Amino acid sequence: MDGNSVIGLFFWGFLLAYGVLMLALAPRAVTLGGFFNGEDGQGRSAAPWLLTSSIFISWIFAKSVTNAANLGASYGLVGGLAYATYWLSIPLTGLVIYRLRRRFAASGLVSFLSSHYGRGAALAFSAAILIRLFNEVWSNTAVVGGYYGDSGSAEFIGAALLFTAVTLAYSLRGGLRSSILTDAAQAAIFLVALVWVLGLVLPQHSPAELASTSHWALDAGVDLLLVAGLQIFSYGFHDPVLTDRGFISEERTMRRSFIVAGVLGFFAILAFSLIGVHAQLSGIAASDNVPAALAKSLGIGALLVMTVVMVSAAGSTLDSTFSSLAKLAGRELPLLAGRDLGQKAIGVGMAVMVLFALLGNLPMIAGTDILKATTISGTMVIGLAPVFILHGLVRPTRLGFHLSFWTGLGLGLALTLGWIPQAWAIGEGKYALLLGTNLYGLLLCTLGYLLPGLMRGRS
Repeated sequence: MDGNSVIGLFFWGFLLAYGVLMLALAPRAVTLGGFFNGEDGQGRSAAPWLLTSSIFISWIFAKSVTNAANLGASYGLVGGLAYATYWLSIPLTGLVIYRLRRRFAASGLVSFLSSHYGRGAALAFSAAILIRLFNEVWSNTAVVGGYYGDSGSAEFIGAALLFTAVTLAYSLRGGLRSSILTDAAQAAIFLVALVWVLGLVLPQHSPAELASTSHWALDAGVDLLLVAGLQIFSYGFHDPVLTDRGFISEERTMRRSFIVAGVLGFFAILAFSLIGVHAQLSGIAASDNVPAALAKSLGIGALLVMTVVMVSAAGSTLDSTFSSLAKLAGRELPLLAGRDLGQKAIGVGMAVMVLFALLGNLPMIAGTDILKATTISGTMVIGLAPVFILHGLVRPTRLGFHLSFWTGLGLGLALTLGWIPQAWAIGEGKYALLLGTNLYGLLLCTLGYLLPGLMRGRS
């Protein structure tokens, strides 16, 4: 057996060993509280440190780590800072959920919307969530596949599907409880591997060199930084991977976990973007997967460590995606229809997990740009910011919700289809039109939400 065959077996063996380890760590949750709310066998909520590590690693997506490095390679530290800014939406989302729970007795975002804005609002929001979760499947499995072969190759697709299968297997065992417990192990694996990778590349450059690739101009990544600064007000709300964890523990414990996890995530993503900065300084061509290209240039050891980083990051997100899908399909949507499925909800949730594991990989097989899973969906949901952040400032109205929500969704679709006029662009950079659409769109959504409430209040 030649050296390449041994290395290949080692990489595929790691993926299988990872799956076996996660299956061993994942408990079998047979209660509704365990499967949907992450409770232990005695019905207790997840410990604060478990909740914090789960929020932290669940948002360190494989695609986000890759995007951070790619942006670091393209724009230097400005690019890394732009992408890391998205993680500030975690503390903001936690603070808003804390307010909704304390002042309005919210027990979940879907039920909250149904109570205050009607069933139509809850269904529209649920549809946005399903699109988000669908994107999470392919955009994370595609990153893992990229470490085993070129996009579209048999190795690429095989690794992505094997990774999906092992993640699905342990997710089916315990739902959210499995996700939270395995997240702790995945967070530890990720942090150790991240420190190792940074230790390989950072000593080669001085701080001045690392900062030299950054330029504070709109066309040098600052436009994307401003986009992120606008999208953080809405981005967290359409991600049930995050928001589901906002309702499974005591309010102050939850708020503290969200703040700590968000700050940790911000610095972890900023640190990982330095790998892209190193790649640029080393003359490695920018691509759609800078970490993989860099790791391959550093040798087999670095490639293995980078693969460990990506698999742990992707796994933590994908298992959370499956558990959120199960909760939405098994609990929240039936309750919207006035039905409580009881114990049958677990079976329904499992079936939907399997369905999305299959359908969610179709874009990965077809091949598409993983950054679009963030920036486009982020524009489509800007209308959620006024609904959740401004709730209670004016009388809540169904019209206000729909004007805000559908304006954001319409602008996101128009941007995707190239229908936004160039006059909306701010600056000359790559993200100029994205920035203008988000700024003017957020203003329109806010007006759409507030005006019906103000008019109703005067009548």
